[in-house]
Amino acid sequence: MKTPDLLNIRLYNQLLSGHELKQPREVVSRMGAMQSQSLDLAKWAIGTRLESKTVADVEKALNTGKIIRTHILRPTWHFVAADDIHWMRELSNPQIKPIYLSYCRMCGADEAVIARAVPIVEKSLSNGGHLEKQEIGEALKARRIKADATLLNLIIQRAEMEGILCNGKIQGNKQTYALLNEWVPRKRNQTISREAALERLARRYFTSHGPATLLDFEWWSGLSLTDSRRAVEMIKNDFVCEKASGREFWMRNDIKTPPKGSASALLLPPFDEFVVSYKDRSEMIHDAHYGKVMTRNGLFSPTVMLNGEIVGSWKKTSRKGAVRIELSFFEKTSKRKQQLFEPEIRRLEKFYSDRDE
Repeated sequence: MKTPDLLNIRLYNQLLSGHELKQPREVVSRMGAMQSQSLDLAKWAIGTRLESKTVADVEKALNTGKIIRTHILRPTWHFVAADDIHWMRELSNPQIKPIYLSYCRMCGADEAVIARAVPIVEKSLSNGGHLEKQEIGEALKARRIKADATLLNLIIQRAEMEGILCNGKIQGNKQTYALLNEWVPRKRNQTISREAALERLARRYFTSHGPATLLDFEWWSGLSLTDSRRAVEMIKNDFVCEKASGREFWMRNDIKTPPKGSASALLLPPFDEFVVSYKDRSEMIHDAHYGKVMTRNGLFSPTVMLNGEIVGSWKKTSRKGAVRIELSFFEKTSKRKQQLFEPEIRRLEKFYSDRDE
């Protein structure tokens, strides 16, 4: 398998070379989990995989609890479909907890204060409450717990880790929090064994992200290498392994051959799954340009992508309510190639056009 074929299949599987799904929830469910730092731009990660949807459609899915935004997997912010939040949280929680506790110790946090604060947060959100971070801080202050920004984050993260809260409605572009079991009541079929959860996560990942390697899956899922191998073993009968660049890549064995022909010109948000979900990104970006969109401390910029290869970055600005997209290419680029991105610029500007900036 040659690199252009690998990238073409990835674009197809990641819903970036076709728009077969109709609703934001369907996109997130197919992808398994979608990293979602930079909330405003993260909504485009869903929108770019749909046809004729706007930021309002994505916000509606968030505000009705069809999509949940929470810390999960590695751990970091992710969009997860409501139907998947319970089993996926239970699978990833054992790997998240040690990371969280280590961070608490590094911050010198008082464990007794956190333990006392979490029930207060839970009570303040009961009966359908949706509170912003500042409002949670005020509720704690009323009970004589003064939490600076670091401690408040640790308290909220502990409540997330314990399965008490998750994101609530979006107010403007601000995150609120709600009680998980009120916002997304658990259904009977949402309790599955750890083995079944491992298989389900691997199946989702390699279906939507393949061709991908075992190490890519280990990175994306946050699972141990042992658990990652077990998960791949469970799904092998429905997947095929192809070699490229000296590595083994897995993808479904019944995939339709993606169409070739017209160039794929995309504008992807920072932390988009097409970029962030692979440990090895050598197929999509030259070493000389890596630091221009991905920093050593894990920050990702919006990317300009041509046929699956990152060739530049972009930014969104707003003047008098009008959204404008500006592109910046790594190398001198012909006007003909630049023109390939004009439809995508218009699509991205339209996506944000119905929002109050």
